Amino acid sequence: MTAVDGPPIVFVHGTRFSAGQWSPQLAALRDEFPVAAVDLPGHGSRSAEAWSLKAAVEVISGAVESLGCGPALVVGHSLGGYASLEFARVHPERLRGLVLAGASASTRGAWAVPYRWVAGLVPRLPADRLAGWNDWLLHRMYPAEVVEATIRSGYAFHTLPAAWGEVLGRFDADAMRHVAAPVLILNGEKDGVFRSGEAEFARAHPRARVELVPRAGHLANFDDPDAFSDAVRRFARQLSHSG
Repeated sequence: MTAVDGPPIVFVHGTRFSAGQWSPQLAALRDEFPVAAVDLPGHGSRSAEAWSLKAAVEVISGAVESLGCGPALVVGHSLGGYASLEFARVHPERLRGLVLAGASASTRGAWAVPYRWVAGLVPRLPADRLAGWNDWLLHRMYPAEVVEATIRSGYAFHTLPAAWGEVLGRFDADAMRHVAAPVLILNGEKDGVFRSGEAEFARAHPRARVELVPRAGHLANFDDPDAFSDAVRRFARQLSHSG
């Protein structure tokens, strides 16, 4: 299979990160598939733009259109996963398949309480201190080649309150009923929080399945880039073979 034959793939990053989060996956998959990674509003190259879920959906839609290959496989992590669920609802005709990574937990009810607390706390902390702590943590936990693009792109802490404020209280397993395309729920084995609704999310969709990245946590694409990329590759190939 060549990049012409395979489905286009659009990657959507998680909270505070940017398109750089996906540098390992872009490198691993670009020879076989047309690939792109977006910066959501308020993040990365779009840092000056105001966050809204509507704007995030249009950024994803624009990336699909820019690849010029028809409906795409959209891979969304965490915040990007919930934005991708909204994209699937608004633009079903542009979706070939959906990978939800670290985004199979309900954002409603008691689960959201600590996240609302964090969203309120973040603006009170110096951005440079938060960035330094993130740099230190990523360098400590992962090889430089895995995280250097993320670190270089910086962090969007200023956008976190608005982004979480809109996502919290909005999504649960019922959102899967608005997804017309096949779904892969791809979670880190040890991501207990975001696996909490995994079974419910899978049951809510007739063409959803769950795959786990062994020993990985919430940042599964950093914890085991090869395993994560391989799972996306297998799913993309299945989409291609199914027409």
